[in-house]
Amino acid sequence: MARASEGERLQKVLSGLGVASRREAEQWIRAGRLSINGRAASIGDKVGHGDQLRLDGRLIRQTPADSEQPVLLCHRSPGIALLPKADGAESVASRMPRRKGQRFMSISPLPQVDGGLELLSADGAIVARLQRAVRSQLMVYSLRVRGELTAEQQQMISAGLLDRGSSLKVRSIAEAGGTGSNRWYQIETLGASGNDLRQLLERQGVAVSRLMRIRLGSLQLERSLPRGRWRELTAEEVQALLNPVAPAETPAVAPDNSDSAL
Repeated sequence: MARASEGERLQKVLSGLGVASRREAEQWIRAGRLSINGRAASIGDKVGHGDQLRLDGRLIRQTPADSEQPVLLCHRSPGIALLPKADGAESVASRMPRRKGQRFMSISPLPQVDGGLELLSADGAIVARLQRAVRSQLMVYSLRVRGELTAEQQQMISAGLLDRGSSLKVRSIAEAGGTGSNRWYQIETLGASGNDLRQLLERQGVAVSRLMRIRLGSLQLERSLPRGRWRELTAEEVQALLNPVAPAETPAVAPDNSDSAL
């Protein structure tokens, strides 16, 4: 085992390999499921590339530091799980080629009921960096509601107040089509999750029937990327997320009104 002053913490290593999140790795350590060079791992242990790691007796291969896994931009259909679940139901990650990674992790995931732009990677180190980087970046959502938002509702939504006393930074609300009982709106926020946005709208008595993320930071959900498809981010796109510039005004994007499944 690496000396205390050498190597990296076991949880960080496993996260970087895409084997588990740091929290999951800590749970495995406490449960006695991990070993280092044949000895049960402990919280605080550090490991190097020469150490042998095992989970439930199975060898965990440490990939070279230069073999980063790509970051994938996915167009997810509402109702389809992003990551695999215990019941074995189909998910976005289960459809990914094995060469793209063994265990995918999400970056700013949406609730399963929602859809649109999602980011996945099996590279735990880049996932952790991106999760921190996108928390205050521009998020643009296209949403379908029942009925037309009143001027008062739009004003209260723009205030961004949530149940727990905190608030979202809402930059704009714009009509985006629809007639009768179904109306589409586009909302720009800074770092808002799908759950937060739904809560914000429900506080104003707004019934949301569809919510799609169409922009995350510098990334736009292209019309050329159908539901259920994905593409790799370029190195330049990843760097733009990690080192964002001040968000500019976003042109209106028409919502995808298709109800086709993933």
